[in-house]
Amino acid sequence: MGDDELAELRRKRMAQLQQQSFDQQSMQDEMERQKQIDAQVHAVLLQILEPEARERLNTIKLTRPDFARAVEQQLVMLAQSGRLKQKINDAQMKSLLQQLQPAKKDFKITRKG
Repeated sequence: MGDDELAELRRKRMAQLQQQSFDQQSMQDEMERQKQIDAQVHAVLLQILEPEARERLNTIKLTRPDFARAVEQQLVMLAQSGRLKQKINDAQMKSLLQQLQPAKKDFKITRKG
């Protein structure tokens, strides 16, 4: 191997290491940003939900995290737009969940015979 080839390999390896370092840093930045967003959403939910409603949302989060995330986003949007005049109680949370839940398709099977 000549000096030129060795220098080229070193240059490529340095570039690769720099790219990996940059990728790790951007991933850490993204994770930090996501944590801040989650903290802000949590703070808003603490202000607008009564304890029973918050408990119901946490229970849903365990079984259906995507649906719970959509509900949280909807609640935050309602709070930011000023459409919530009071804290949401458990009955109101049930009603909201029923409205946001996608409609189930019913299948009827009839046997002929």
